[in-house]
Amino acid sequence: MSINEVARDVFLVRLPLPFALNSVNCYLLRDADGWTVFDAGLHTDAGEAAWRAALASLDVTPEAIRQIIVSHHHPDHYGMAGWLQALSGAPVLMAPREAELAAGIWGKPPDLPEPMARLFSRHGTPEDLVATITRDVALLRRATLPHPAPTPLSPGAALTMAGRRFVALHAPGHSDGQLIFFDEADGLLLCGDHLLNTITPHIGVWPGSEPNPLGRYLSSLAELAGLPVRLALPGHKSLIHTWRERVEELQRHHADRLAAVHAALDGGATAYEVARRVFLFDQYTTHEMRFAVAETIAHLEYLVDAGIVRRVEGEVVRYE
Repeated sequence: MSINEVARDVFLVRLPLPFALNSVNCYLLRDADGWTVFDAGLHTDAGEAAWRAALASLDVTPEAIRQIIVSHHHPDHYGMAGWLQALSGAPVLMAPREAELAAGIWGKPPDLPEPMARLFSRHGTPEDLVATITRDVALLRRATLPHPAPTPLSPGAALTMAGRRFVALHAPGHSDGQLIFFDEADGLLLCGDHLLNTITPHIGVWPGSEPNPLGRYLSSLAELAGLPVRLALPGHKSLIHTWRERVEELQRHHADRLAAVHAALDGGATAYEVARRVFLFDQYTTHEMRFAVAETIAHLEYLVDAGIVRRVEGEVVRYE
Protein backbone atom coordinates (compact mmCIF):
# COMPACT_ATOMS: atom_id res chain seq x y z
CA MET A 1 0.00 0.00 0.00
CA SER A 2 1.13 3.54 -0.74
CA ILE A 3 -0.65 6.83 -0.15
CA ASN A 4 0.09 10.21 -1.75
CA GLU A 5 -1.68 13.56 -1.91
CA VAL A 6 -2.09 14.07 -5.66
CA ALA A 7 -4.25 17.21 -5.51
CA ARG A 8 -5.40 19.42 -2.66
CA ASP A 9 -7.32 17.17 -0.22
CA VAL A 10 -7.21 14.25 -2.68
CA PHE A 11 -5.16 11.22 -1.64
CA LEU A 12 -4.25 8.31 -3.93
CA VAL A 13 -4.37 4.97 -2.07
CA ARG A 14 -2.71 2.21 -4.09
CA LEU A 15 -4.08 -1.19 -3.01
CA PRO A 16 -2.62 -4.62 -3.88
CA LEU A 17 -4.13 -7.00 -6.44
CA PRO A 18 -3.20 -10.69 -6.92
CA PHE A 19 -2.87 -10.35 -10.71
CA ALA A 20 -0.27 -9.35 -13.29
CA LEU A 21 -1.83 -5.89 -12.93
CA ASN A 22 -0.85 -5.86 -9.27
CA SER A 23 -2.45 -2.71 -7.89
CA VAL A 24 -5.56 -0.56 -8.14
CA ASN A 25 -5.82 3.16 -7.51
CA CYS A 26 -8.45 4.18 -4.99
CA TYR A 27 -8.88 7.70 -3.62
CA LEU A 28 -9.71 9.41 -0.34
CA LEU A 29 -11.14 12.91 -0.66
CA ARG A 30 -11.29 15.19 2.40
CA ASP A 31 -14.01 17.70 3.25
CA ALA A 32 -14.71 19.58 6.46
CA ASP A 33 -17.66 17.28 7.24
CA GLY A 34 -15.94 13.98 6.42
CA TRP A 35 -14.30 11.85 3.77
CA THR A 36 -15.27 10.28 0.46
CA VAL A 37 -13.89 6.91 -0.63
CA PHE A 38 -13.68 6.61 -4.41
CA ASP A 39 -13.44 2.95 -5.47
CA ALA A 40 -12.82 0.19 -3.01
CA GLY A 41 -10.36 -2.46 -4.23
CA LEU A 42 -10.62 -6.25 -4.20
CA HIS A 43 -11.61 -7.86 -0.90
CA THR A 44 -8.55 -9.77 0.29
CA ASP A 45 -6.73 -9.87 3.61
CA ALA A 46 -4.02 -7.70 2.05
CA GLY A 47 -6.68 -5.25 0.85
CA GLU A 48 -8.20 -4.96 4.31
CA ALA A 49 -4.80 -4.38 5.88
CA ALA A 50 -3.98 -1.72 3.27
CA TRP A 51 -7.22 0.17 3.89
CA ARG A 52 -6.73 0.08 7.66
CA ALA A 53 -3.18 1.40 7.25
CA ALA A 54 -4.31 4.16 4.86
CA LEU A 55 -7.10 5.31 7.15
CA ALA A 56 -4.80 5.29 10.17
CA SER A 57 -2.08 7.25 8.33
CA LEU A 58 -4.58 10.06 7.62
CA ASP A 59 -6.24 9.75 11.03
CA VAL A 60 -9.56 8.87 9.40
CA THR A 61 -12.01 7.09 11.68
CA PRO A 62 -14.61 4.83 10.01
CA GLU A 63 -17.34 7.20 11.25
CA ALA A 64 -15.69 10.05 9.33
CA ILE A 65 -16.37 8.33 5.97
CA ARG A 66 -19.54 10.00 4.68
CA GLN A 67 -19.85 8.30 1.28
CA ILE A 68 -18.33 5.53 -0.82
CA ILE A 69 -18.45 5.89 -4.59
CA VAL A 70 -17.93 2.91 -6.91
CA SER A 71 -17.12 3.91 -10.49
CA HIS A 72 -18.07 0.49 -11.91
CA HIS A 73 -18.79 -3.09 -10.86
CA HIS A 74 -15.50 -4.80 -11.70
CA PRO A 75 -14.20 -6.64 -8.64
CA ASP A 76 -11.01 -4.62 -8.20
CA HIS A 77 -13.16 -1.49 -7.80
CA TYR A 78 -16.30 -2.95 -6.20
CA GLY A 79 -14.96 -5.82 -4.11
CA MET A 80 -14.42 -4.05 -0.77
CA ALA A 81 -17.37 -1.65 -1.00
CA GLY A 82 -19.54 -3.84 1.21
CA TRP A 83 -16.73 -4.27 3.75
CA LEU A 84 -16.17 -0.51 3.87
CA GLN A 85 -19.91 0.08 4.18
CA ALA A 86 -20.11 -2.35 7.11
CA LEU A 87 -17.09 -0.66 8.71
CA SER A 88 -18.35 2.91 8.31
CA GLY A 89 -22.12 2.82 7.82
CA ALA A 90 -21.66 5.13 4.81
CA PRO A 91 -23.84 4.87 1.69
CA VAL A 92 -22.36 3.22 -1.40
CA LEU A 93 -23.19 5.25 -4.52
CA MET A 94 -23.29 3.46 -7.89
CA ALA A 95 -24.89 3.85 -11.27
CA PRO A 96 -28.06 1.71 -11.39
CA ARG A 97 -26.70 -0.25 -14.37
CA GLU A 98 -23.50 -1.04 -12.47
CA ALA A 99 -25.47 -2.17 -9.41
CA GLU A 100 -27.52 -4.42 -11.70
CA LEU A 101 -24.39 -5.96 -13.23
CA ALA A 102 -22.81 -6.47 -9.81
CA ALA A 103 -25.91 -8.26 -8.55
CA GLY A 104 -26.12 -10.45 -11.65
CA ILE A 105 -22.45 -11.43 -11.85
CA TRP A 106 -21.13 -11.36 -8.28
CA GLY A 107 -24.48 -12.19 -6.68
CA LYS A 108 -25.12 -15.28 -8.84
CA PRO A 109 -26.62 -18.08 -6.72
CA PRO A 110 -24.19 -21.02 -6.46
CA ASP A 111 -26.71 -23.51 -7.88
CA LEU A 112 -27.04 -21.65 -11.20
CA PRO A 113 -24.71 -22.36 -14.16
CA GLU A 114 -21.72 -20.07 -14.61
CA PRO A 115 -22.61 -17.62 -17.43
CA MET A 116 -18.90 -17.07 -18.16
CA ALA A 117 -18.58 -20.73 -19.14
CA ARG A 118 -21.38 -20.48 -21.70
CA LEU A 119 -19.93 -17.29 -23.22
CA PHE A 120 -16.39 -18.62 -23.65
CA SER A 121 -17.50 -22.05 -24.89
CA ARG A 122 -19.69 -20.37 -27.52
CA HIS A 123 -16.61 -18.55 -28.81
CA GLY A 124 -14.43 -21.63 -29.23
CA THR A 125 -12.50 -21.67 -25.95
CA PRO A 126 -11.20 -25.18 -25.07
CA GLU A 127 -13.01 -26.99 -22.28
CA ASP A 128 -9.99 -27.11 -19.94
CA LEU A 129 -9.56 -23.32 -20.14
CA VAL A 130 -13.31 -22.81 -19.67
CA ALA A 131 -13.13 -24.94 -16.51
CA THR A 132 -10.22 -22.85 -15.21
CA ILE A 133 -12.09 -19.62 -16.01
CA THR A 134 -15.08 -20.93 -14.07
CA ARG A 135 -12.89 -21.62 -11.03
CA ASP A 136 -11.18 -18.21 -11.32
CA VAL A 137 -14.51 -16.38 -11.44
CA ALA A 138 -15.79 -18.30 -8.41
CA LEU A 139 -12.75 -17.10 -6.45
CA LEU A 140 -13.30 -13.54 -7.63
CA ARG A 141 -16.93 -13.77 -6.56
CA ARG A 142 -15.81 -14.53 -2.99
CA ALA A 143 -13.54 -11.47 -3.10
CA THR A 144 -16.59 -9.21 -3.53
CA LEU A 145 -18.25 -10.27 -0.27
CA PRO A 146 -20.04 -8.85 1.59
CA HIS A 147 -22.03 -7.04 -1.09
CA PRO A 148 -23.05 -3.45 -0.34
CA ALA A 149 -26.57 -2.04 -0.36
CA PRO A 150 -26.11 0.50 -3.19
CA THR A 151 -27.69 3.93 -3.49
CA PRO A 152 -28.46 4.92 -7.11
CA LEU A 153 -26.32 7.62 -8.67
CA SER A 154 -27.11 8.85 -12.18
CA PRO A 155 -25.19 10.85 -14.81
CA GLY A 156 -25.53 14.58 -14.25
CA ALA A 157 -25.56 14.29 -10.45
CA ALA A 158 -23.32 16.82 -8.68
CA LEU A 159 -21.31 15.78 -5.63
CA THR A 160 -19.08 17.76 -3.31
CA MET A 161 -15.74 16.06 -2.77
CA ALA A 162 -12.49 17.65 -1.57
CA GLY A 163 -14.11 21.07 -1.66
CA ARG A 164 -14.91 20.74 -5.34
CA ARG A 165 -18.11 20.29 -7.31
CA PHE A 166 -17.81 17.10 -9.33
CA VAL A 167 -20.41 16.15 -11.95
CA ALA A 168 -21.01 12.48 -12.78
CA LEU A 169 -20.53 11.64 -16.47
CA HIS A 170 -21.53 8.39 -18.18
CA ALA A 171 -18.44 6.74 -19.69
CA PRO A 172 -19.44 3.38 -21.23
CA GLY A 173 -17.30 0.75 -22.94
CA HIS A 174 -15.08 -0.63 -20.22
CA SER A 175 -18.30 -1.22 -18.31
CA ASP A 176 -21.83 -0.39 -19.45
CA GLY A 177 -22.70 2.17 -16.78
CA GLN A 178 -19.29 3.39 -15.58
CA LEU A 179 -19.38 6.89 -14.08
CA ILE A 180 -16.48 9.32 -14.08
CA PHE A 181 -16.47 12.60 -12.16
CA PHE A 182 -15.31 15.99 -13.46
CA ASP A 183 -14.69 19.25 -11.62
CA GLU A 184 -14.50 21.78 -14.42
CA ALA A 185 -13.34 24.64 -12.18
CA ASP A 186 -10.12 22.80 -11.29
CA GLY A 187 -9.89 20.61 -14.41
CA LEU A 188 -9.76 17.54 -12.16
CA LEU A 189 -11.22 14.24 -13.37
CA LEU A 190 -11.73 10.99 -11.48
CA CYS A 191 -11.73 8.78 -14.58
CA GLY A 192 -11.94 5.23 -13.20
CA ASP A 193 -10.82 2.79 -15.89
CA HIS A 194 -12.04 4.87 -18.83
CA LEU A 195 -8.51 6.12 -19.56
CA LEU A 196 -5.29 4.66 -18.21
CA ASN A 197 -1.64 5.57 -18.74
CA THR A 198 0.88 3.10 -20.22
CA ILE A 199 -1.78 0.36 -20.54
CA THR A 200 -5.06 0.32 -22.43
CA PRO A 201 -8.39 -0.07 -20.62
CA HIS A 202 -9.94 -3.46 -21.22
CA ILE A 203 -12.90 -3.36 -23.60
CA GLY A 204 -14.55 -6.77 -23.70
CA VAL A 205 -17.80 -8.65 -24.17
CA TRP A 206 -19.00 -10.32 -20.97
CA PRO A 207 -22.25 -12.04 -19.94
CA GLY A 208 -25.00 -9.45 -19.97
CA SER A 209 -22.92 -6.84 -21.81
CA GLU A 210 -24.81 -4.34 -23.91
CA PRO A 211 -24.09 -4.67 -27.65
CA ASN A 212 -20.90 -3.38 -29.26
CA PRO A 213 -18.96 -2.12 -26.22
CA LEU A 214 -16.02 -1.01 -28.37
CA GLY A 215 -18.29 1.17 -30.49
CA ARG A 216 -19.71 2.77 -27.37
CA TYR A 217 -16.22 3.23 -25.93
CA LEU A 218 -14.87 4.95 -29.04
CA SER A 219 -17.94 7.21 -29.20
CA SER A 220 -17.43 8.14 -25.56
CA LEU A 221 -13.74 8.91 -26.13
CA ALA A 222 -14.68 11.24 -28.99
CA GLU A 223 -17.27 13.01 -26.83
CA LEU A 224 -14.93 13.45 -23.87
CA ALA A 225 -11.78 14.39 -25.79
CA GLY A 226 -12.57 18.10 -25.58
CA LEU A 227 -13.00 18.23 -21.80
CA PRO A 228 -10.61 20.81 -20.29
CA VAL A 229 -8.88 18.22 -18.11
CA ARG A 230 -5.81 19.44 -16.25
CA LEU A 231 -5.25 16.23 -14.33
CA ALA A 232 -7.00 12.85 -14.59
CA LEU A 233 -6.88 10.37 -11.73
CA PRO A 234 -7.21 6.84 -13.18
CA GLY A 235 -8.02 3.47 -11.63
CA HIS A 236 -4.56 2.00 -12.36
CA LYS A 237 -1.01 3.10 -13.10
CA SER A 238 0.18 6.72 -13.23
CA LEU A 239 -1.75 9.98 -13.33
CA ILE A 240 -2.72 11.48 -16.71
CA HIS A 241 -1.44 15.01 -17.39
CA THR A 242 -2.09 15.04 -21.15
CA TRP A 243 -5.77 14.17 -21.53
CA ARG A 244 -6.37 14.86 -25.22
CA GLU A 245 -3.10 13.26 -26.27
CA ARG A 246 -3.91 10.11 -24.30
CA VAL A 247 -7.37 9.95 -25.86
CA GLU A 248 -5.78 10.13 -29.31
CA GLU A 249 -3.28 7.38 -28.41
CA LEU A 250 -6.10 5.08 -27.38
CA GLN A 251 -8.04 5.84 -30.55
CA ARG A 252 -4.98 4.89 -32.62
CA HIS A 253 -4.45 1.75 -30.54
CA HIS A 254 -7.95 0.47 -31.25
CA ALA A 255 -7.65 1.29 -34.95
CA ASP A 256 -4.48 -0.81 -35.04
CA ARG A 257 -6.06 -3.61 -33.00
CA LEU A 258 -9.11 -3.72 -35.30
CA ALA A 259 -6.81 -4.06 -38.30
CA ALA A 260 -4.88 -6.86 -36.57
CA VAL A 261 -8.06 -8.72 -35.61
CA HIS A 262 -9.42 -8.42 -39.14
CA ALA A 263 -6.17 -9.73 -40.63
CA ALA A 264 -6.07 -12.61 -38.12
CA LEU A 265 -9.45 -13.93 -39.28
CA ASP A 266 -7.69 -15.40 -42.32
CA GLY A 267 -11.01 -16.17 -44.00
CA GLY A 268 -12.84 -17.40 -40.91
CA ALA A 269 -12.19 -18.26 -37.27
CA THR A 270 -13.60 -18.29 -33.76
CA ALA A 271 -12.85 -15.46 -31.35
CA TYR A 272 -10.56 -17.80 -29.40
CA GLU A 273 -8.57 -18.66 -32.53
CA VAL A 274 -8.23 -14.97 -33.41
CA ALA A 275 -7.16 -14.13 -29.85
CA ARG A 276 -4.38 -16.73 -30.02
CA ARG A 277 -3.11 -15.12 -33.23
CA VAL A 278 -3.24 -11.53 -31.94
CA PHE A 279 -2.15 -11.88 -28.30
CA LEU A 280 0.94 -13.49 -26.73
CA PHE A 281 -1.04 -16.35 -25.21
CA ASP A 282 2.01 -18.42 -24.29
CA GLN A 283 3.10 -15.65 -21.91
CA TYR A 284 -0.33 -15.17 -20.29
CA THR A 285 -1.94 -16.36 -17.10
CA THR A 286 -5.42 -17.84 -17.47
CA HIS A 287 -6.76 -14.56 -16.02
CA GLU A 288 -5.12 -12.66 -18.89
CA MET A 289 -6.32 -15.24 -21.46
CA ARG A 290 -9.90 -14.63 -20.34
CA PHE A 291 -9.50 -10.90 -20.92
CA ALA A 292 -7.81 -11.44 -24.29
CA VAL A 293 -10.71 -13.55 -25.60
CA ALA A 294 -13.34 -11.10 -24.27
CA GLU A 295 -11.49 -8.21 -25.89
CA THR A 296 -11.22 -10.08 -29.19
CA ILE A 297 -14.98 -10.70 -29.19
CA ALA A 298 -15.53 -6.96 -28.66
CA HIS A 299 -13.34 -6.06 -31.64
CA LEU A 300 -14.97 -8.69 -33.85
CA GLU A 301 -18.44 -7.48 -32.87
CA TYR A 302 -17.40 -3.92 -33.75
CA LEU A 303 -16.39 -5.15 -37.21
CA VAL A 304 -19.71 -7.02 -37.51
CA ASP A 305 -21.61 -3.86 -36.61
CA ALA A 306 -19.60 -1.95 -39.22
CA GLY A 307 -20.51 -4.51 -41.91
CA ILE A 308 -16.87 -5.57 -42.40
CA VAL A 309 -17.14 -9.03 -40.80
CA ARG A 310 -19.98 -11.55 -40.72
CA ARG A 311 -20.97 -13.51 -37.61
CA VAL A 312 -21.93 -17.13 -38.34
CA GLU A 313 -24.14 -18.57 -35.60
CA GLY A 314 -23.93 -22.21 -34.62
CA GLU A 315 -23.02 -24.29 -31.62
CA VAL A 316 -19.78 -22.29 -31.79
CA VAL A 317 -19.79 -18.74 -33.16
CA ARG A 318 -17.48 -18.09 -36.10
CA TYR A 319 -16.55 -14.87 -37.85
CA GLU A 320 -15.83 -14.49 -41.55
